[in-house]
Amino acid sequence: MPVQYLKSGKPVEARSEDDAEVRRTVEAALADIEARGDAAVREMAAKFDGYTPESFRLSQDQIDALIARVSPSDLEDIRFAQDQVRRFAQAQRDSMQDIEVETLPGVILGHRNIPVQSVGCYVPGGKFPMVASAHMSVLTAAVAGAPRIIAATPPFKGEPNPAVIAAMHMAGAHEIYVLGGIQGIGAMAIGTETIQPVDMLVGPGNAFVAEAKRQLFGRVGIDLFAGPTETMVIADDTVDAELCATDLLGQAEHGYNSPAVLLTNSRRLAEETLAEIERLLAILPTADTARKSWQDYGEVILCDTHDEMLAVANDIASEHVQVMTDRDDWYLDNMHSYGALFLGPRTNVANGDKVIGTNHTLPTKKAGRYTGGLWVGKYLKTHSYQRITTDEAAAMIGAYGSRLCMLEGFVGHAEQCNIRVRRYGGRNVPYGVAAE
Repeated sequence: MPVQYLKSGKPVEARSEDDAEVRRTVEAALADIEARGDAAVREMAAKFDGYTPESFRLSQDQIDALIARVSPSDLEDIRFAQDQVRRFAQAQRDSMQDIEVETLPGVILGHRNIPVQSVGCYVPGGKFPMVASAHMSVLTAAVAGAPRIIAATPPFKGEPNPAVIAAMHMAGAHEIYVLGGIQGIGAMAIGTETIQPVDMLVGPGNAFVAEAKRQLFGRVGIDLFAGPTETMVIADDTVDAELCATDLLGQAEHGYNSPAVLLTNSRRLAEETLAEIERLLAILPTADTARKSWQDYGEVILCDTHDEMLAVANDIASEHVQVMTDRDDWYLDNMHSYGALFLGPRTNVANGDKVIGTNHTLPTKKAGRYTGGLWVGKYLKTHSYQRITTDEAAAMIGAYGSRLCMLEGFVGHAEQCNIRVRRYGGRNVPYGVAAE
């Protein structure tokens, strides 16, 4: 029996129309920031956030005053979460070693892992204050050793959110700006009269933030295209509908365009989950958002076998994949396109979002086919070098190099090799002819 969609979301064509409108809006906004700098940023902040302070950058006194408003218990929770993120990020950093090897006598090759020198971290927070995003972007940049880390976040209910600012500061941000959306992304990447541009942008955001990063890629580096959140639950009859529905709606509440997919080989579980979602939407405080997202982007896909489920899951390449089956490790071994896996009913996506230690900035819109999520290695550039230490090696490599350059017709390249052969080869070699 072919794969069945018991519930489908918005057609692909309609989603494409939405994407086109976002592209046009972002392109115009970034051009305005390029042309008018701070004035454009200030106008956008007034229009979209209703927030125009004397300076968008917080002073140390302002940061201290905001942190003082955070309760001791909340600060302790932030410290605990950051400890987990730091511990895993440091383990990742320790796994990345500089190397140097002698590949032939007298031929030394190596590479060094060098931090990106200036990073801009975007922390969403206009609708929900995304405290955890500060750990994921700022703290991992600090573990990587980036010398300049700036962070931007939108105001929350008209002012800087104290918990988000505390998390940014505790994570290691050197500059903190209260700027959201396209204007925050654009100001960090393009620069203004008051904000020095960065070399790299990281962090999740809404569709406008993701599109701004896409359009700025090349001018600056980016971590990945992290747009509206996506979740997939892969489940069989080892779990119940309440667990599945909770995990789907727990991510659908992010925004109005957050795909949530149930992939199962149990018709009973699929039908019961559909009913359970309706029950939960009647009592969920964030139901206005979650219901719209589920209506337009929710899907329930029924398969015959685990092999079918695996094939569909790899094709969708969802950002978050919650696996609750009788063969979770089999999915771990065979899944190849996703953002992050959450294996077994004891864990969940919220753990990864907030506290467990893995990074929650993950690929969306099928980007899991070619990249993983944000991690400490994203801030490190691996640069190679070479050194030749003996005359014999210089002449030998030079001879091979010359012949291979001439094979391609690059005479000037060949002469770079030839001059080393003549100088270090111990005998005269005619101009333009490498040693045999």
